[in-house]
Amino acid sequence: MGKRIMTCIAFCLMGTVTWAASPVQDFFRSTGKIYVVFAVILSIFVGIILLLIRMERRINRIENQINPS
Repeated sequence: MGKRIMTCIAFCLMGTVTWAASPVQDFFRSTGKIYVVFAVILSIFVGIILLLIRMERRINRIENQINPS
């Protein structure tokens, strides 16, 4: 599971390279708000990952209660 997460993160970071010439990013960088934008995106991404891990554990627990083999 760790390899999947790292692969997903790598693909997400590769996509940000294409935004390098964007005038919107230059504006955020010049005003110092790029860090706020990055922090918000990162916190949303981490929240989604934690939610998925938690749901997977719950589903596994329910599956084990239904089929205790």
